Amino acid sequence: MDSKNTEKFDFLSLTDIRKEQFHALYRISSLLSAAEYSESLMADALDVIVGATHAERGLFAQWQVSSNEFNILAARNIAKEDISDLSAFSSGILGRVVVEKRPVLYHDVQSDPTLSQFKSVQIHKIKSVIGVPVFQDNQVWGVILVDSVENRTAFSEEYLDFLNFFSNMLSLALDRILQVESLRDENRALRSQLEAQQTIPDMVGNSPAIRQIANLVHRVAKTDATVLILGESGTGKDLVARAIHHLSPRKDKTFLAQFCGSIPETLLESELFGYKKGAFSGAHTDKKGLFEVVSGGTFFLDEIGDITPGLQAKLLRVLQNQEIIRVGDTQVRRVDVRIITATNQNLYEMVGNGRFRQDLFYRLNVFPITLPPLRERRTDISHLADHFLKKYSNRSLKIDRQTLSKLENYSWPGNVRQLENVIQRALILCDGERLLPEHIKLEEKQSIEDYSGTLRDVEKQLLLRRLKEFDNNRTQAAKSLGVSVRWIQLKLKELEDGQKESNAETV
Repeated sequence: MDSKNTEKFDFLSLTDIRKEQFHALYRISSLLSAAEYSESLMADALDVIVGATHAERGLFAQWQVSSNEFNILAARNIAKEDISDLSAFSSGILGRVVVEKRPVLYHDVQSDPTLSQFKSVQIHKIKSVIGVPVFQDNQVWGVILVDSVENRTAFSEEYLDFLNFFSNMLSLALDRILQVESLRDENRALRSQLEAQQTIPDMVGNSPAIRQIANLVHRVAKTDATVLILGESGTGKDLVARAIHHLSPRKDKTFLAQFCGSIPETLLESELFGYKKGAFSGAHTDKKGLFEVVSGGTFFLDEIGDITPGLQAKLLRVLQNQEIIRVGDTQVRRVDVRIITATNQNLYEMVGNGRFRQDLFYRLNVFPITLPPLRERRTDISHLADHFLKKYSNRSLKIDRQTLSKLENYSWPGNVRQLENVIQRALILCDGERLLPEHIKLEEKQSIEDYSGTLRDVEKQLLLRRLKEFDNNRTQAAKSLGVSVRWIQLKLKELEDGQKESNAETV
């Protein structure tokens, strides 16, 4: 704080301040000494200042030395409304306070030729102005300004002393305010970095794919955005839905999950929307639907691609208006529900062939999250296997290296759910302290160790199985094998040529 400016704040000048202004200073000091500084701190302080000085507008602007311009921190009118346009205030008078580094008081700006020329003074017909500097480290950090279009003599030395006292208090508190803001910014940045590294509750793995999913979950959980979770069966779509809820502001409210596949339309409709007494045979009383029960919380609709066109239309209304109508009723009821949906189907293709409403698809697809199949995150298999061992056994078991290799080289069509079942089955078969390859019983698909024949035979069997697994999609098969599409093309050409030679020899 400037020593010259400090000299003005002697206790003798306090006698010139009225009782209402003492009360205003007390209120402001309470704001400035609060344990936490909110974004509305300066706006609240300006409201007190405008009222205490009988001004019509107030401004607190920061002076940016590097860019030679002002930045609004808060600006309010007598109606306690925000003012966002800095040009509404006189930049010339603001600049004069910075240059002279002292308070200014003008009773009649319009009659002062050095001030009336300013465009803002003319446009807003400003007559009376008080401006005081705010100091930090002996330099002008900002300017507090109040003005009026009425009563040329309304502003007096008394008001100037009052604003000077406020400026002094603000200068003393400024270091703390800036420090708190700096810590907040730093905390926000650290939280953002931490969230990028955090995992999803109950979802095991540390692969790049899982870390990316975790980052998306933490970001969208803070919002109320509708989420569409895509992925094959067994990839953990329900875990992601629960994680979004538990990491969201709705975490203390209800989370409900409803499976939509293979349920008759009438039954699913009455479950979701409820029904009115007498709506159908057996409806003896009114019943709330799940949308009403979960109001305030999160509703997870699994296998959303299986719902009928009639239910699609009703769900669209919930998403658009947060409204439902019970079966057999005409009364519209408001609900507050965050909707998360999941499917293992290609909804985009379903829209194209008319099996799924396009408008509903875009309402659901606000924030899509695609879960990778287990075969695309093989580095997580060892972590998952250890997790399931601890979950289903209190024995201290270790996984044999060959066992782990067998698990990692399997294609896992049933994904994590299938791996969990395999580990449970292995625990029943294992009597020792190590999980051995013979304890691992894999269904349908084969691991590399189960192939027989020469290396060429193994390559052939593995390639053909992967192509079948991906419906002859060479790009996906190549990605799962860690080879190029060109490699697959060459191998298929070799197999074709070998088959031709074999046929020729037979003939």
